[in-house]
Amino acid sequence: MKKESNQQELCLIFSRYPEPGLTKTRLIPSLGGKGAAELQRWMTEKVVAEAGRLAAGRPGLCLELAISGGDERQLAAWLGSQLRCREQVGNDLGARLAFAFDQAFDRGFQRVVVVGGDCPELTSDILSQAFDRLRHKEMVLGPAADGGYYLMGLRRAVPQLFQGITWGSGQVLRQTLRAAAQVDMEAFLLPRLADVDRPADLDLLPTSWRSRLP
Repeated sequence: MKKESNQQELCLIFSRYPEPGLTKTRLIPSLGGKGAAELQRWMTEKVVAEAGRLAAGRPGLCLELAISGGDERQLAAWLGSQLRCREQVGNDLGARLAFAFDQAFDRGFQRVVVVGGDCPELTSDILSQAFDRLRHKEMVLGPAADGGYYLMGLRRAVPQLFQGITWGSGQVLRQTLRAAAQVDMEAFLLPRLADVDRPADLDLLPTSWRSRLP
């Protein structure tokens, strides 16, 4: 699907279809396969809602989902047919991110923000700040409490940012900042937030969510 001619910004949410046993696998020992999938579903819906709130008041913003797993029917039943979905392409997270940014800029977007679907603390205000900063900065990062990042924003494709990164480790943010410095890029850092990947992260969830988990 082509972007609208007046759309210069893209918010791309990276997520996985919430199929039990295949998503949030590090949480399965604590929540079981069904519970981990249900949490994935809630978190993605929360991020989609926050991004949708921003898009509703920002006419030049396009909102899409980069998804792993699920078919067209399943995705439409989950999130509705109006949300544009694209399949993630690549053998690891770095390759998938690099492909997503490259494709977005090839489509003509000028400011692209990719955000993870597992950060329940993310708000529309933080997303707005990311896009606003990209008007003057080449790169925006949202540091995650586990040493990674929950958001990256760019104004051009920079494949070097995704090379030599130990994905899934606590070194991702530090290694990414080093890669940025090597290509003379300086990142603006957004507020530090927590994403939910490990059992210890479950305490960071809203009380109403925790009470519904197994």
